[in-house]
Amino acid sequence: MVMPTYEDIMLPFLKRLADGQVHSLKELRQVLADDLQLTEEERNRQLPSGLQSIFYNRLSWARTYLKKAMLIEAKAVGQFQITDRGRKILQQNPGRINNRLLAQFNEFKQFKPHYPVKTGDSLEIVGANDVDKTPSEMIHSYYQELRSALAEELLQQILDCSPAFFEHLVLDLLLKMGYGGSREDAAQVVGKSGDGGIDGIIKEDRLGLDLIYVQAKRWKGSIGSPEIHGFIGALQLKAAHKGIFITTSTFTPAAREAAIKAGTRIVLMDGIQLTQLMIEYGVGVTTETVYEVKRIDSDYFLEE
Repeated sequence: MVMPTYEDIMLPFLKRLADGQVHSLKELRQVLADDLQLTEEERNRQLPSGLQSIFYNRLSWARTYLKKAMLIEAKAVGQFQITDRGRKILQQNPGRINNRLLAQFNEFKQFKPHYPVKTGDSLEIVGANDVDKTPSEMIHSYYQELRSALAEELLQQILDCSPAFFEHLVLDLLLKMGYGGSREDAAQVVGKSGDGGIDGIIKEDRLGLDLIYVQAKRWKGSIGSPEIHGFIGALQLKAAHKGIFITTSTFTPAAREAAIKAGTRIVLMDGIQLTQLMIEYGVGVTTETVYEVKRIDSDYFLEE
């Protein structure tokens, strides 16, 4: 048979979650391959990179799109459960779940804003149509989509890890960004929770010309102004001039305003910034494939 696309997989995926139980992607990989009657060769057929099977890659993207449309939700790393919205979609008995169906949800349109949505007898293009884009623009657009999905998976991984692991992650990231010099120099960044609201300190540069005080919170809820005021007070007790407040969640507008008005220099890093910096500096991620985009070297063809 023809290898199923990620859109072909979305409806069977959602139906397998209809029992309301939590299912793992590893489990669904086997079950859905059986449901779709894939041969052994089709199950094991690899991407050009040779690092992942085509079927598992498409299954992962089916998962990502269903999650972006909020038809399913992550309960832990690699574990998912159907949502009320997902149940309502199944009650409509759709013959197929594809991007056009998912585009009715604003959450999905924010993730994939350039998909054509059928309205009456015409197609309404949300944003610019890919047909109008150059290949370079399309590569950039799809790269951003890949990066967004990766950042979301990273954040889920962090939330499922222990607070101690998060502290080490913060340390690794700050080191990769050039703070603290060596790991030994930067070791004070973790392991000091309860020290007046300061989780640790790290050198601003390799020479240690200044110190930065760090607060790291692995939270799911938003950080409000009380937490920022507490951090400001802790910095003042230390006569500190600079601080970084890092969280896996978000900051309320009041929290950001409190940081701006603080007499000391405070940088707020939320979950989105955290995962983007992890991707940029290669913390917790690895390179799967590299594509080189080349252009003509005009200087080479100049004749004297």
